Amino acid sequence: MPAPEGIEIQEPPTAGAWGEWNPTEDSVRPVRGKHRVAKQRGGLARSSTVLGVGVIAAVGAGGIATAQDRPQVAISLPALPDMMTGGKAQQEDGGSGPAASTGERTGIIAQQSAQGADAGEVLRNRILQQAESQQDSAEAKARAEAEQAAQQAAAQEAKEKLEAARTAAEEAKTQAEAKAKEEAEAKAAEEAAAKAEQERLAKPAGSYSLPTSAYTLTSHYGDSGSMWSSGHHTGLDFAAPTGTPVKAVAAGKITSAGWSGAYGYRIVLELPDGTEIWYCHLSSMSVTSGAVGAGETIGRVGATGNVTGPHLHLEVRKGGSTQDPLAWLNSKGLNV
Repeated sequence: MPAPEGIEIQEPPTAGAWGEWNPTEDSVRPVRGKHRVAKQRGGLARSSTVLGVGVIAAVGAGGIATAQDRPQVAISLPALPDMMTGGKAQQEDGGSGPAASTGERTGIIAQQSAQGADAGEVLRNRILQQAESQQDSAEAKARAEAEQAAQQAAAQEAKEKLEAARTAAEEAKTQAEAKAKEEAEAKAAEEAAAKAEQERLAKPAGSYSLPTSAYTLTSHYGDSGSMWSSGHHTGLDFAAPTGTPVKAVAAGKITSAGWSGAYGYRIVLELPDGTEIWYCHLSSMSVTSGAVGAGETIGRVGATGNVTGPHLHLEVRKGGSTQDPLAWLNSKGLNV
């Protein structure tokens, strides 16, 4: 049957052309001449290239097989001029046809581009947020480390100040103790010196001794006044606290001891040369008779009799007459 006009009937390929699926350069015959694609009705054309695509599609759909066992598949595509004219006409007609499809695809691409841009912006914002979060974390960590370092420095400084204050307190305490010890030692030395001086004064000079210690001379021999019955003072007054020991100025014997009117309690000590020493205004009497030695305690200072305060009234009498006690004591080597 003759082929319709405009239709080219291709003979089945020979075994040499389609016998192998992957022909090599040696097995494929070179193509000679020009191949013409004839137009089909309806504006479609086909060519060997299109036919090859069809064969490939058929092989892809049915698995690996030889093209010889399968019928030829004709694939038609609209001619390029028809596509151009048809598309243009449809585009001029108001958006139908390929142009409209192209427009729709362009809109979809723009939408997808916009969606891609939005996704990129979201990704960019997320990356920026992560970077900011990491930066904030780093800054927070740096601040925490700085605060911790500052706290450690402050604690170290406070510890050093506390140790310095403690050391200063210990030094001050040591200095105070040393000063108190020095003062105590100085006071003890002063008391020892005063005691030694009193003992020295009270110690007999040879065979003589001061009548008392820790005294103050208030009235001397010969002082005049209404306080004395004879109009003048007949002795030497040693003002001292009540109870201060009264001692024998020299070795002798007690010839009298007791109350004696204005003299109060009185002790009379007679020395070997007949000199009498009177101890008057005593608060108490330790020895009332017998022999005594120089420096021996025979009584205590008091305020008995006609007195204005506690003191020892000492008189020196020889042959019934009074003498200056200060001069007599000095003559015996005593520094009153």
